[in-house]
Amino acid sequence: MHDIETEVLVVGTGPGGGSMAALLSSYGINNILINRYNWLASTPRAHITNQRTMEVIRDLGKEVEDEAYLFGTNQDLMGENVFCTSLAGEELGRMKSWGKSPESRAEHRLTSPGFMNDLPQTFMEPLLFKTACSRGTEPRLSTEYLSHEEKEGRVFTTCLDKLSGKEFIINSKYLIGADGGNSQVAENAKLPFKGQMGVAGSINILIEADLTRFVSHRPSVLYWVLQPGADVGGIGMGVVRMVRPWNEWLLIWGYDINEGAPQISDDFAIKVARDLIGDPDQDVKVKSVSTWTVNNMYAEKMRNGNVFCLGDATHRHPPSNGLGSNTSIQDSFNLAWKIAHVLQGKAEEKLLNSFEQERAPIAKQIVTRANQSIEEFGPIFQALGLTDTNDPKKMKENMSKRLKNDEEGEDTRRKLREAIAFKNYEFDAHGVDMNHRYYSDAIVNDGQKEPAFKKDKELHFEQTSWPGARLPHAWVFNKSGKQISTLDLAGKGCFSIFTGLNGSKWVDAAEKVSSKFNITILINVIGPGSSIEDYTGDWARIREINDGGALLVRPDHHICARFFTDSETAFDDLERVFSKILGSVN
Repeated sequence: MHDIETEVLVVGTGPGGGSMAALLSSYGINNILINRYNWLASTPRAHITNQRTMEVIRDLGKEVEDEAYLFGTNQDLMGENVFCTSLAGEELGRMKSWGKSPESRAEHRLTSPGFMNDLPQTFMEPLLFKTACSRGTEPRLSTEYLSHEEKEGRVFTTCLDKLSGKEFIINSKYLIGADGGNSQVAENAKLPFKGQMGVAGSINILIEADLTRFVSHRPSVLYWVLQPGADVGGIGMGVVRMVRPWNEWLLIWGYDINEGAPQISDDFAIKVARDLIGDPDQDVKVKSVSTWTVNNMYAEKMRNGNVFCLGDATHRHPPSNGLGSNTSIQDSFNLAWKIAHVLQGKAEEKLLNSFEQERAPIAKQIVTRANQSIEEFGPIFQALGLTDTNDPKKMKENMSKRLKNDEEGEDTRRKLREAIAFKNYEFDAHGVDMNHRYYSDAIVNDGQKEPAFKKDKELHFEQTSWPGARLPHAWVFNKSGKQISTLDLAGKGCFSIFTGLNGSKWVDAAEKVSSKFNITILINVIGPGSSIEDYTGDWARIREINDGGALLVRPDHHICARFFTDSETAFDDLERVFSKILGSVN
């Protein structure tokens, strides 16, 4: 017995759940989205929105992308991480971040049509929720997931209506657990995890305060404040994070996790705020206070039967590198089209295996990277002599050595410069954001050797058309001369094929295969006289095939097959690829 039936039940309205619902509804899949609370995110939490995530949002439609930029803080106002003793105090150093430096900005602009921006979760969640609901998602707030049972290929989920106090059952083909770092869905699905929860404790203090005079000349998302003696026996590092320039802020301060989460009074919160700001008379309004833990845990499996988990439910890590909401949304982009193709009878169930094959390694990667980024503050502390003693007075004396006009002072200044510059692995790691290459049964590479990275693969994104990589971005042009990203010619829930003027055999084959498999394949012939032209030659330089070759691209922008030249067996080649990826469903 059940009370409600749907194709997909999504638990959690955060970035992962909201984007999953929005994508499913965009693809014509019935879904219900539930949230145990009576509204969406009440605190800004996640905020850094990287280029790959903006590509996903762009795929949802121009109106969605435009709204994301409208409510986000732009890249120029994000861009300089500042290290100081307080906002009003001595500045220790700064670094250009998030693509702000000329070199990094060039790489960002050359490789994506999207811009990094700072979009707090209080804006991201409503945007995704609105998009999902306007396209057909059935939302149920104040609805708590309790348990689920899978039988005969269906998932029966018991929920609690918190308004009436009554339990009810939703019958779905698939259940998606996007219910955060303490996921009950993941626990009930018995997903195996590796790592540790509760490595350290942190306090979030959300405030309103006009800090324009301290920050407008050095705009940044993050101000790192080092105050020896500000906590017992520790270095005393806090964070002043911009939420809205320059009057809404999130302050982050630590607590001893061995003593449990503290009760935070407004008086304590105001004192922390004024200490970090460096002005004892600063007018501060405390909006909310919460505690959270630094985690170092990832799921080794992301699926059990017809139950899938994604987002923070499967990768639990600190906010370092700004990877949380980004990876959650990208998880959904990977899974949504696969579920849609299976439910629409266009693919066999085996396609769903590739979600875990492709995304579980990324969950491990980002958890490792985020926790490593915390450790990489160590050289800054060491350069300032903060790890040499537990005595706050001595710490301050050591910090002052950087002011000396002798060899010791010069050495301290050099070490500090190098230590701050090394934080680009957290604050400007373009490769961590973008270098995702998939290895799975949903990729056919025919033994093509994966290209080695020419530069540091964490710092730099390198485009390639190797099967498994994301389709390279280049600006091409329509008949009106308007520039269009190659990514705009793919996606929207459809497969696509890219070829040149000599690729007529691939065009004919794609049309026949599209009919045979009952799928839509977007056909893109790029070259002189075609509907899409490559006036600058940028696409020809980056595609790594000739005019008779073809790139077959999945709905999530990842290349699933590459053919270097034209082929007399084009139909057989495409049929083989789709048979492997989708199965023989017709």
